[in-house]
Amino acid sequence: MNPAAPVAAETPASYYERHIFFCLNERKNGENCCAQHGAQQAFDHCKALVKAAGLAGPGRVRVNKSGCLDRCAAGPVVVVYPEAVWYSYVDQSDIDEIVESHLKNGRVVERLRVPPHLGR
Repeated sequence: MNPAAPVAAETPASYYERHIFFCLNERKNGENCCAQHGAQQAFDHCKALVKAAGLAGPGRVRVNKSGCLDRCAAGPVVVVYPEAVWYSYVDQSDIDEIVESHLKNGRVVERLRVPPHLGR
């Protein structure tokens, strides 16, 4: 292999079309965290919805657990890539809407977006 060879101009397709990460972090010191707000149940619900809708798998959608995403002030949170859209949710109907609108149809759910200034 020639180390001076140019890099291919075309970027290969991503393994997943969309990737959603659920913060499931639990703070042992009693500080507010996503785990205190039903994050595991929301993750389980999303994973089941994605699978039932036939959206799961290579070239489609991957639902993943995450440690702290450092957006605690907006928690519980998820982030969808490659768009890098951050959401906060309250209940299963919010997860339903994220799956149907964003993961399935590529439309951002504006009402659930985390404001850019909210961090830890």
